[in-house]
Amino acid sequence: MLLSAASNPDDLIAMVDRRSAGLPLEHVIGWAEFCGLRIMVDSGVFVPRSRTEFLVLQAALRAHSGAVVVDLCCGSGAVGTALCATVERIKLHAADIDPAAVDCARRNLTAVGGSVYEGDLYDALPAKLRGRVDVLVANAPYVPTHAIKMLPPEARIHEARIALEGGEDGLDIQRRVAAQAPFWLAQDGCLLVETSLRQAPQTVQIFAQSGLIPQVARSDERDATVVIGTMPCS
Repeated sequence: MLLSAASNPDDLIAMVDRRSAGLPLEHVIGWAEFCGLRIMVDSGVFVPRSRTEFLVLQAALRAHSGAVVVDLCCGSGAVGTALCATVERIKLHAADIDPAAVDCARRNLTAVGGSVYEGDLYDALPAKLRGRVDVLVANAPYVPTHAIKMLPPEARIHEARIALEGGEDGLDIQRRVAAQAPFWLAQDGCLLVETSLRQAPQTVQIFAQSGLIPQVARSDERDATVVIGTMPCS
């Protein structure tokens, strides 16, 4: 991959030096493969994980042509970009609090017609979306604070901590996302978040306490767990 990305021998040497120093491969070459797509990833921006392709699959199963889709904590915009490539004519809105991530997401999502906003969760979104979101996806950070030190150095050192840390039990951001979701979801809308298998029972409780009907989707092959919360029928 370094050979294919380098434009000349000097460029290759520089890339090898950066990778040898511990920089994630995706940051060295400037992109990551995700759902068969090439997603641009700038230095310091969270690198999309292959397990998150399961989150995209679950969201795509629930999105219809023309659906209003929101990608919170969008990072590079990988999830939103993949959904635009999977479901026809969705109206995508994405948001992140990290300016570097927002810049990166705009480069990925502008090409597919997505809108990207900078801000803290729902505060970043246009008010006109309240009550109109069909599919709300949030790959919120869910690593407990005490576990950050156990992450691989590629993540611990080279990715923004705000994209990793989810508080004492890892679920602080999920709580905030779930608490406000019913105000933004359409009547039959749903919220989907990636979480760990160990944390899933707590995430289910968080969703239920927020008034959503929760269910768990699991892929052992990808070691991926997604909790889906659906708005109850009125």
